[in-house]
Amino acid sequence: MKVREALQSDTSEWSRMRTLLWPDTDDNHLSEIADFFAGDSHDIAQTYVVDNNGKGLVGFIELNIRNFVEGSRNDAVPYIEGWYVDTDYQAQGLGKKLLERAEKWAKDRGFTELASDAEMDNTRSIAIHEHLGFAETYRVVCFLKKIK
Repeated sequence: MKVREALQSDTSEWSRMRTLLWPDTDDNHLSEIADFFAGDSHDIAQTYVVDNNGKGLVGFIELNIRNFVEGSRNDAVPYIEGWYVDTDYQAQGLGKKLLERAEKWAKDRGFTELASDAEMDNTRSIAIHEHLGFAETYRVVCFLKKIK
């Protein structure tokens, strides 16, 4: 298994995994992936995938740079926007390999922190983050109101 940068030819498999992670989609995330490859994404600066020796993809990590991150005093912080490993390949260290590649990407750009999040009720994700060295900074409920 190899962690490598996402390629345009990975679109179908990347879409499949994104849809498993975030099922509420009208187009299986294809427009967001197309925006990434066109250099027009507001949400994804870099993506790495786990290539199962040419037999398909089994995981990904998406990174962005956010201007604000709870708990950080830095003006810009690399942020894990999405992190996924197929169920049959979990608990094999692949999520850790993706995280290590994300950390290298951030360090290579001069950053000293990497941020992430998890839903408040996703105890498994929270435990994995803590196991891999993340420290919880806040728990919040976010709101957004459209102004007419």
